[in-house]
Amino acid sequence: MHAPVPPPNASTGLGWFAIVRIGLVQASIGAMVMLTTTVLNRIMVVEYALAAAIPAGLVGWHYAVQLCRPLWGHGSDKGANRALWIFGGLAVLAVGALLAVQTTILVTDSTFERLALGVLAYALIGVGVGASGTSALALLASGVAPARRPAAAATTWIMMIAGIASSAIIVGQFLDPFTPERLMAVSATLLAVCLVVTGLAVFRLEPRSGLAFASPKDAPPPEFGAAIKEIFEETAARRFTLFIFVAMMAFNMQDLIMEPFAGIIFGMSPGQSTTLGGMQNAGALIGMILAGIGGSAFAGRMPVDLKHWIAFGCLGSALALGGLATGAVIGPGWPVEANVVALGFCTGVFTVAAIGAMMGLAGAGEKTREGVRMGVWGASQAIAFGLGGFVGAQGRDTALWFLGDEGRAFQFVFAIEGALFVLAAVLAWRAVKASAALDAHTVPLGEKEVFA
Repeated sequence: MHAPVPPPNASTGLGWFAIVRIGLVQASIGAMVMLTTTVLNRIMVVEYALAAAIPAGLVGWHYAVQLCRPLWGHGSDKGANRALWIFGGLAVLAVGALLAVQTTILVTDSTFERLALGVLAYALIGVGVGASGTSALALLASGVAPARRPAAAATTWIMMIAGIASSAIIVGQFLDPFTPERLMAVSATLLAVCLVVTGLAVFRLEPRSGLAFASPKDAPPPEFGAAIKEIFEETAARRFTLFIFVAMMAFNMQDLIMEPFAGIIFGMSPGQSTTLGGMQNAGALIGMILAGIGGSAFAGRMPVDLKHWIAFGCLGSALALGGLATGAVIGPGWPVEANVVALGFCTGVFTVAAIGAMMGLAGAGEKTREGVRMGVWGASQAIAFGLGGFVGAQGRDTALWFLGDEGRAFQFVFAIEGALFVLAAVLAWRAVKASAALDAHTVPLGEKEVFA
């Protein structure tokens, strides 16, 4: 029998320097994924004139592999060394990304062997993203004081977006003029830098005494089947899983149609539509910062207060999508730039608030640990991301076939997406409200007083 873990206090949790180090891990993950889902996607379709279905299918496959996130989270729970899982996952991701680059260079013949190499590469990418990302979030959930969780979530996600943006700019500068040899050299350099940064970030990151802010548990982690059963028997966790699925489905439905929408409806050039995407990301950053600061400043009843931020973000996103649905019919003259910034802002708010609530719920189980619970929600997110992009693109094509009008086809997809955000707001409100009883049951009174 393990000795009971004493109630933590503010001095034993992960400080801001440690949170920033986890943010560097997230930035490295984002940079590696950007290489495989953005750069290689464009090169396959444009430079090598392959069918867009090939890179889309490979990206979808890497999401499908992440259905195993609960297993990897459970492994990090039992291993009691999340830093090792984080670095190991990044190493697997790097190997997969390097194989993906090799596949891109060789795939022009489209032979079975080379496509099989691509399937293997993107499977490794899915494993690496799932193992490292789940373990990093679990470390945040178990090691960050409740009052700091919204700001911690904002910090790490902002750093991830910064990693994606900065690596995209740098890789873009060094890829021209394009040659296969240059692609391999630039990619290998980026992957090596990310591995070094991650290794330094996680070195001695976890205190040897362990961390247990969310819910100290005396017994060892249960077996995987028992852990999954406990999660889905818990009302708050079950509702939160459904919320993650619906919200991420809505979040990603516009991902593959936004630039075509800008070009077809508003006559934007590729450069202008890319700039529009940058404006959306800028709005998201502002929303993340606001939710991170506000969620921490008004975190008197964590994570219950976060339901207000989640609901605001989801309902605001629904209103912004309603604006895009209107603009799809009106066309030029509609303030699409401001509309897209508003959408980014609201999605940024709900993303950080949802992650903060997720970290609060991650330790609410009686026996299950943070890793397996984060894994369940990560798997739900992966399914939703994979389906969301496909449903959005296919929905637009189907609506165009039935309606015969581009504007109304886009309007149909944006309206469905907005309705999903409204549903997500309702689900989040119910899930986080249900967690209030769990929070009162699992968090000692002394801890509430410390972090109120």
